[in-house]
Amino acid sequence: MPLAMRDLSIRYGFFVLLIALAIFFFVAQPAFLSLRSMIFVFQSVSITAILALGVTATLVVGGFDLSIGSVAASSMMAASYAMVIWGWGTAPTVALCIGFGLLVGLINGLIIVYGRVPDLLATLGTMFLLLGLQLVPTAGRSIAKGMLLPDGSTATGSFDKSFLALGRSHLFHILPISVIVMLALAAMIFVFLEFTRFGRVMYAIGSNEQASRLAGAPVSRYKIGAYMISGGFAAVGGILLAARVGRGDVSSGNNLLLDAVAAALIGFAVLGVAKPNAFGTLIGALFVGMLLQGLTMMNAPYYTQDAVKGAVLVLALLFTFSMTRRAGT
Repeated sequence: MPLAMRDLSIRYGFFVLLIALAIFFFVAQPAFLSLRSMIFVFQSVSITAILALGVTATLVVGGFDLSIGSVAASSMMAASYAMVIWGWGTAPTVALCIGFGLLVGLINGLIIVYGRVPDLLATLGTMFLLLGLQLVPTAGRSIAKGMLLPDGSTATGSFDKSFLALGRSHLFHILPISVIVMLALAAMIFVFLEFTRFGRVMYAIGSNEQASRLAGAPVSRYKIGAYMISGGFAAVGGILLAARVGRGDVSSGNNLLLDAVAAALIGFAVLGVAKPNAFGTLIGALFVGMLLQGLTMMNAPYYTQDAVKGAVLVLALLFTFSMTRRAGT
């Protein structure tokens, strides 16, 4: 393959795949590209994208956070508990959840940096710990208005309308608030990673941690900060999830980890950068959402969707990394 053609394939091959996918689903189901369908795609991936953006921060420094799904689920349960059982308002509940996410990220970072536990093992342990702890206060029950508590009393609180608006209201009756939050966080982390000194140092750490350390970079603080970003973003995702479903559902966060990781890894293929990046992660989340929406509109069996998603992920990454490696030789 000529070098120019190979470079174009590396940079824009994924966008060609994205457009081809959209055309395929449009031909099969014309309603796929309607405004309503596209808004639904953005809304359906907003929480996944927010979690994936947090994972991207840890990937940039050469780490990986497997606890994001459990942090989001625990934040959802914490928000529900604070409002339904404690009777808190929106502001303190949001502050509690974000603080919780940052704390989990801090603990993850400390275990990895100072405890020298591999990131996958440390965050895997945190994931299982949180999945178990979130069930303890309610004895494994989902949290809803008027629920019966383990001590025999009845919960008297309820979700504030302002809190539920975060997950259910639309700007100008068109764009969901959750999508606006997703776009704002994506823009923020993109600018932070690509255009600030802190972002460049994080990329340098992920590329060569030892060289960055010898150059005087505070590697430990940056790595801990990356996990705090991941925890904070996951908490925001949990808040939006609680606001969307209006209850503390113990099973709502089950698929968040896999979808977020898929979006972050697909981001490697966008523009052929072969590295974690916020723009690629956002496009990856959109790709996953379009794929699932198209399969759903074509009445594809639900049990085939994960297989199709995994196959597309493998092919996209295989194409990107193989072509990039050949271009470098």
